[in-house]
Amino acid sequence: MTSHDPNLSKRPSRGLLGWLTGAGREEDVPQGDQAADTSVVLDPRRLARTQLLADIADFLLAHDLEINPITLGVAHNYLNGGDGSMTRSIDQRIQSRQPLTLEWIELILRENGGDQSEFLNRLMNRLESNIEAFDRTSTAAKTAASEYGDALSAHVDGLEEMKPANAPVETGELVQELVSIARTMLERTASLEKDMARSMLETRALRRSLEQARRSAEEDHLTGLPNRRAFEHRFTSEFAAARDAGDQLAVAFCDIDNFKRINDEHGHEAGDRVLRNVASALTRISDDRCHVARHGGEEFVVLLRGRSLHQAWELLDDARASLAERRMVNRATDMPIGKVTFSAGIADVFSFADSRAALRAADRALYRAKAEGRNRVVVAEPTPEERARSKPIAQ
Repeated sequence: MTSHDPNLSKRPSRGLLGWLTGAGREEDVPQGDQAADTSVVLDPRRLARTQLLADIADFLLAHDLEINPITLGVAHNYLNGGDGSMTRSIDQRIQSRQPLTLEWIELILRENGGDQSEFLNRLMNRLESNIEAFDRTSTAAKTAASEYGDALSAHVDGLEEMKPANAPVETGELVQELVSIARTMLERTASLEKDMARSMLETRALRRSLEQARRSAEEDHLTGLPNRRAFEHRFTSEFAAARDAGDQLAVAFCDIDNFKRINDEHGHEAGDRVLRNVASALTRISDDRCHVARHGGEEFVVLLRGRSLHQAWELLDDARASLAERRMVNRATDMPIGKVTFSAGIADVFSFADSRAALRAADRALYRAKAEGRNRVVVAEPTPEERARSKPIAQ
């Protein structure tokens, strides 16, 4: 309702207090707990973010989905109008009254043919951006409400002294009504400040959960090593830093020898223990210039910066030899597993046209190591064409 409403004079008056608090139009006034605080103007963007966060929580609870990077990202994508193919798949699933499960979601992500980790990373970034913006807005709104409440509290008592001694009755009633308005606004401001403080705590808790989910999304839970997604990010940053600094950079793929036989003969629990042992052997050579990750299955990847190719080869070969000296036993059956070894292929990254070409070369060298008898580290040699396309870094 505005001052230009032609029906204003036809409505029963509820007084200045009633009009200012939104009582002038009964059909527009939310009831009960939904009543709006019209004394303070709220940022519609903050309200939208608040609603989105609530909708994401409702979506996960309604479908009994755990909170993890995949479900958070998919819920945000679905509710925020993101990837159309995923949205259509979820709608069809719901319409057919079939449950949304984490296994089904992962299957759809794979069938959509995209890079699942990159897809989830984009969604996580968007969700994190929304949470950060909401946190900033909530903090600003709480501060504004607090300052407004302090200022209003300082002056509300003085309103009662505004009435002149010989003032007409109407003036006294108006002053009293203004006092009532001010006190109502003060109460609502105090309530809003409490709500904003609670929202800030909830938002920051959600941010911590999101940060934990992001870390979880980049960790291999079996070995504790960074996973393939984390390695891709690390490789990109180390490649750029090494190129700019003129450092040498080597990358290696390592694959456990005869791992399928170990699993078949001793079971998956023994196989998992072998994976952890190989991860531990490689972790011993890692530092701030040597990064180890589980690339998938029985394959690991190692990134070595600031060492010549020969030095990198020696470090990796020492880890291979140390592991090969050990003899493992199946704890469940006391049967010997025997010697556990790995094969590896290592490449000088800047001897190839780009980082992807270096990865392919290291992978080819790994297959050579397997073909030549396993339990060895083979250096990747660039083809004449690759050597011609490579751009050596400045020394």
